[in-house]
Amino acid sequence: MRRYGPAVLLALVGAAILRVSLFSELYLRYVQAGLRPYLVVSGAALMLLAVSVAVVARGAAVPGADGDEGGDGHEGGDGDESDADHSGHSHSHSHSHGHGPAGPRVAWFLTLPALALLLFPPPALGSYSAEREAAQRAAQGVGTFPALPSGNPVDLALGEFGSRAVYDSGRSLKGRTVRLTGFVTRDDDGTWYVTRLLVSCCAADATTAKAEVRGVEAPPVDTWVTVTGTWHPEGELGSAEAWPPVVDATSLRRVRQPDNPYEKR
Repeated sequence: MRRYGPAVLLALVGAAILRVSLFSELYLRYVQAGLRPYLVVSGAALMLLAVSVAVVARGAAVPGADGDEGGDGHEGGDGDESDADHSGHSHSHSHSHGHGPAGPRVAWFLTLPALALLLFPPPALGSYSAEREAAQRAAQGVGTFPALPSGNPVDLALGEFGSRAVYDSGRSLKGRTVRLTGFVTRDDDGTWYVTRLLVSCCAADATTAKAEVRGVEAPPVDTWVTVTGTWHPEGELGSAEAWPPVVDATSLRRVRQPDNPYEKR
């Protein structure tokens, strides 16, 4: 069975990748939608490689024709030599425990993360990841933004709402009703936020966009909600006091986590 170890590992990893990318939308928890084709191709390639490795291992397992020769033609005087050969073989065999053509047995521990991804895919990043980011924000510079669409409420990504609230000299949010969707995070003092993680490529480069919510009770942390309300200006444009932006909520609705929980940065 040990000779098939590499094939099993390749098959597990390939199956895990195909499960999250080809047969579900779970890959959106970790990477942007544009990377799906690469994941599918990678998973399929690993499955094909696993089959190839298994075929090669099976062929190598067929015993050679010379392996059955020997015992009948030995003279009695050759017994010591035969015993010595047998002893040497046993000694060599004892040193090869845990190794061999398939590599060390410890390699089987690599099946654990593959099985975990296959059976229990990790959730998307949430409040813990959002809270780890420092409050310091790189200055983007104050300027004007394009006009918002007509009509109220306006659906805005949290990243765009934050940028307009902190840097828009045209005050395009003033007097407008906005609708923001994200998950709940909370400070120790009870202040709570509607929050979203922004990614460029994958979950590893995620940054936080959030807005402080006032006027309604906070649901439990990590609950997904849609908040409708108006922008509440705080501090000077581009200043630390202007971040995070504040929204005076008029309504709150619990929603399901979207298939893609991230916003594109």
